[in-house]
Amino acid sequence: MQQLSVVILAAGKGKRMVSDLPKVLHSVGGKPLLARVLATASGLEAAVRVVVYGHGGDQVKTVLAGEPEVLWVEQAEQLGTGHAIAQALPLLDDTGVTLVLYGDVPLTRLETLQPLVDQARQGKLALLTVALADPSGYGRIVRNEQGQVRRIVEEKDATPAERGLCEVNTGILAAATTKLRGWVAELGNDNAQGEYYLTDVVAMAVRDGVLVEPFTATEAAEVQGVNDRRQLAELERFYQARQVGALLDHGATLLDPARVDVRGQVTTGKDVVIDVNVIFEGVVQLGDRVKVGAFCVLKDAVIGDDVEIFSHSRIEGATVGAGSQLGPFARLRPGSQLAAGVHIGNFVETKKTSIGPGSKVNHLTYLGDAEIGAGVNVGAGTITCNYDGANKHKTIVDDGAFIGSNSALVAPVRIGKGATVGAGSAVGRDVPDGGLCLTRAPRKDVSNWQRPVKPKS
Repeated sequence: MQQLSVVILAAGKGKRMVSDLPKVLHSVGGKPLLARVLATASGLEAAVRVVVYGHGGDQVKTVLAGEPEVLWVEQAEQLGTGHAIAQALPLLDDTGVTLVLYGDVPLTRLETLQPLVDQARQGKLALLTVALADPSGYGRIVRNEQGQVRRIVEEKDATPAERGLCEVNTGILAAATTKLRGWVAELGNDNAQGEYYLTDVVAMAVRDGVLVEPFTATEAAEVQGVNDRRQLAELERFYQARQVGALLDHGATLLDPARVDVRGQVTTGKDVVIDVNVIFEGVVQLGDRVKVGAFCVLKDAVIGDDVEIFSHSRIEGATVGAGSQLGPFARLRPGSQLAAGVHIGNFVETKKTSIGPGSKVNHLTYLGDAEIGAGVNVGAGTITCNYDGANKHKTIVDDGAFIGSNSALVAPVRIGKGATVGAGSAVGRDVPDGGLCLTRAPRKDVSNWQRPVKPKS
């Protein structure tokens, strides 16, 4: 099979974004536009991915430094799409085919692009078009009486009749690399913009007897580019509608699909219920019968069966065992691991902490760098003092221990199995199994105490 090269044009400045950030680094669904296009190229199994960059190139390369096997080439002057392709051609293998994509067109699907690649491998020039009710600003597709594509005319160069056409060019095309190289070498800039239009290769293909095979995108948003913040917002809503549609198709109940945002990948079990204004980031797995309350944020989390997460909770980099309850206003930070049947209540925060089956941490508590056993009760206002100003230390609470309210566990420390820490204690030494630790100062009562009063003015 002929290898595929994908050239991504990403040199535009994006003035209308009114931003110091290069246009292709703005995000849809929590991911930069250009990163989405690169992922699409990888999904097509492209052997070569070339990004033609320009404005803010150093910043673009820095942000996407983690992308493997990307070739970068600069378009120092923006002289049109044909000129941009010319910068990339020296990096391409003439034995394969080339697909041209755009760094600000992030939502084109693999199933839309694959037919273009397949037709290019058969020696055709494959072209992606779209029909728009308002084609203003776009190059028009000009067909003959038999419906064959003959050329593309830019709006500024079009006749009144041609401007009345509604089928427009998306800019996305695929062809044999050797043919593309020859056509690009012939491009001129005798047009209203004084630029080298890649679209002119369509007429050259017709001239050379190469069949132009058009494909029409079914959804305009799939091939929409981003030129300003309004278009970025429109694409975000389209993307979110696509994501929540997939959740609904997999059996999740969304109490208001318009008020759930997916900025990563979410998988759901059966009978999942998601309330309003929930945000998913990274990779999130929800088991069967999970309930997620309103205004929650879940990022890189694994949630077991029958878990209920009450409103305004944030879970990041954590695992929650089956049957657990969290929140409201709970925060699980990275490294938190909850076993089955754990209760985490309101205004409780955990970090790098494992909590055993059936344990309860119900109110106003911080547990960091801790190992909490099974059946432990942690009272309100308890904290692990895990940081000495230079290093982190571990707190271990064994099975069945009871930690009274308003206690401070000064790590490194171990609370033994079945031990009790009295309320208001500051524990800096280990407590043996079954022991009682009580560090409150003795009570002192003063009779007839007179509180200070302010002097009269």
